Amino acid sequence: MKALLLLLLAQLCSASLVPEREKDPEYWRGQAQETLRGALRLQRLNQNVAKNLILFLGDGWGSSVAKQHGKESSRVGRMRMMKLQVVYLSPPPQTYNTNAQVPDSAGTATAYLCGVKANEGTVGVSAGVTRDRCNTTKGQEVTSILRWAKDGGKAVGIVTTTRVTHATPSAAYAHSANRDWYSDGEMPPDALEGGCKDIARQLVENIPDIEVILGGGRKYMFPKNASDVEYPHEEKHRGTRLDRRDLVQAWHDAKPPGKVAKYVWHRRDLLALNLSRVDFLLGESRHPRVPRHQLGALGEPLAILGCWGSWSGQLPPGDAGTLKGCSYPKSGRIDHGHHEGKAKQALHEAVELDRAIGAATRLTSARDTLSVVTADHSHVFTFGGYTPRGNPIFGLAPMQSDVDRKPFTSILYGNGPGYKIVAGERENVSAVDFAHADYQAQSAVPLRQETHGGEDVAVFARGPMAHLLHGVHEQNYIPHAMAYAACIGSNRAHCNAAGRPAASSSVLLPFLALLFLLC
Repeated sequence: MKALLLLLLAQLCSASLVPEREKDPEYWRGQAQETLRGALRLQRLNQNVAKNLILFLGDGWGSSVAKQHGKESSRVGRMRMMKLQVVYLSPPPQTYNTNAQVPDSAGTATAYLCGVKANEGTVGVSAGVTRDRCNTTKGQEVTSILRWAKDGGKAVGIVTTTRVTHATPSAAYAHSANRDWYSDGEMPPDALEGGCKDIARQLVENIPDIEVILGGGRKYMFPKNASDVEYPHEEKHRGTRLDRRDLVQAWHDAKPPGKVAKYVWHRRDLLALNLSRVDFLLGESRHPRVPRHQLGALGEPLAILGCWGSWSGQLPPGDAGTLKGCSYPKSGRIDHGHHEGKAKQALHEAVELDRAIGAATRLTSARDTLSVVTADHSHVFTFGGYTPRGNPIFGLAPMQSDVDRKPFTSILYGNGPGYKIVAGERENVSAVDFAHADYQAQSAVPLRQETHGGEDVAVFARGPMAHLLHGVHEQNYIPHAMAYAACIGSNRAHCNAAGRPAASSSVLLPFLALLFLLC
């Protein structure tokens, strides 16, 4: 009865949900003409050198997430990322790994960070490396755009809502035959005997002068069974390193004399720092989560990278081109929400990613900052049921199944943990709290964890050379286009061409993710 009443109410209200202005054909004509004027403005290409590069990576943020978040936020306007000036879609199979139609986060990270396609499960190496086989790694290492930027004299940063050693950020600095070799405690004996290094060790040793590193997974930095600073009595949070090394201390010891390096593990420690006096920052939580009301602290690491010391939502005095660098969002929790079948959590993470994009847009200038927003892959996540305008995204479709005569939510999954059979039939969702944040949307196939999808991922770009990101491209094209715009990497012959100024030495690669140290 409850479901029937909800369906009737949706049908009765659907006609009144159309805004009055949208009933007037002139509204749509005017909107189209404004869009046309914006498209015509894009013909004046921005061919400046990018002094700042910003790569936002929404892990698992497929086109379906973008569209549904866009619908949810239609009352207040489009998503901020959709207002960036150039958009291209990279449709299937452009996100594929060299050995997989539907990719994982390791192979895709190697593509969009290192510019080379790779096998699933491997990071920072070519497709000549076989997963789990340490002896195939030597000579197959590939470098990332973070390394290219650092070699070009830039300040660089890695910020992520996942562990820092997770597949997505680790491709920026590590070379590993297995994405799960977080510490030597997770590596098999043959890999250790073969001389392969764990990912946490590579974080400290491969590029020791990364200015900002913020994320989770600190247990991989400490000796096995060492008590955690925040959860000293919980065994699962104890250190995992078999070599008994303290990598935080090793990170600190590797810094040049006279430079100030700070390690923090809680938001209060970060906020207590005098960031104008910090040259290097390492922050690791147990596993980062970002409360939405605390996103305002996103600007805190900017001072270390030479921007300014506080988050005000306003540009600092002077030309934005004087910025030395900034660090902005990978949102890894979109992916985690989908794997658990919790659509509400995944979409809320997408909202936070979008807020960070809006902040970066306000704080930078399109004249000298190339911002790129993309995803590594999608999920088997869909939205349907002929829902009327204004229908809650997490609500019921305005119809029942014509097979089992039961209601269904507008958000569903192709597979995952939401598969429920009650008394031999599909669960009646009107009997559960489908609007709860932990609700697992129904799926067609039962799996403990939902899988990635092989559908399109979107790429949005704004700033110098954004027009290079157009049409259909392989995913590994992205870092090459960004490097060309910033005059870093191997393709720099154009940088001193007539009419195009050479790149400044005070450029940064801002990097991945919603700032973690807010938990």
